[in-house]
Amino acid sequence: MPKHRNDILQGTLALLVLQTLDARGALHGYAITAAIHQASNELLRVEEGSLYPALHRMEQAGWLRAKWGITEKNRRARFYDITRPGRAQLARERDTWNQLTQGVQQVLQYV
Repeated sequence: MPKHRNDILQGTLALLVLQTLDARGALHGYAITAAIHQASNELLRVEEGSLYPALHRMEQAGWLRAKWGITEKNRRARFYDITRPGRAQLARERDTWNQLTQGVQQVLQYV
């Protein structure tokens, strides 16, 4: 099986994280990556080196709140949850994604 490239993931990481937290509730970092991987039928893989800085940026922007908790493996971790401003940002991210994919689809049909 060829290696999947996730170049576009960087531009969609906020969308994927916000959507995951909106759908599943508070999760710790590893659980977020696992949920995205599972929901994408294992096509998308979020690397820790990308995820944690993004979580920090989204927390600083007020889109997420974080609190310490215990994982299912009895380890201490930060759990992230989407905020009201995060839900508003999720709506904007969805709109942007829909416009982008519509534009790409139009080019694929007519070029």
